[in-house]
Amino acid sequence: MALPAGENGGAQVRIAGGKRMQLGMVGLGRMGANMTRRLMLGGHKLVVSDLSADSVKQLAGEGATGSSSLEDLVSKLKPPRAVWIMVPSGPPTEQTVNKLAEHMQAGDAIIDGGNSYFKDDVRRAKELAPRGIHYIDVGTSGGVWGLERGY
Repeated sequence: MALPAGENGGAQVRIAGGKRMQLGMVGLGRMGANMTRRLMLGGHKLVVSDLSADSVKQLAGEGATGSSSLEDLVSKLKPPRAVWIMVPSGPPTEQTVNKLAEHMQAGDAIIDGGNSYFKDDVRRAKELAPRGIHYIDVGTSGGVWGLERGY
């Protein structure tokens, strides 16, 4: 898939120094799936999870590593792990964070890309800090155009 070059260089998504990263992505709805695709186009390695086995299978067919559960996703990532979640705010986010945290260790990071209430994110960060698990709130926008234009 060829994408037009945008302000940030089109599909080339890189971290500092041009290095590639490994990232877990939980939630493969329209935005989560397209974020996964964009990151893979930039050369990053993605391990994916979703309640829909068909969504996982689709992205695995496009180059991601599929997982059968959150525990399986965490086991397929090399420490320190980074897992980005794109699930609906409220109970789905709370449950996902709690389940992920059961399988993560000090130095790992959970990144909430949804639109959670910021006070919930502050609370989650405080709860995970004693275990050395980083919690990052990055409400993400870009909608259905994010694959081509960026998020």
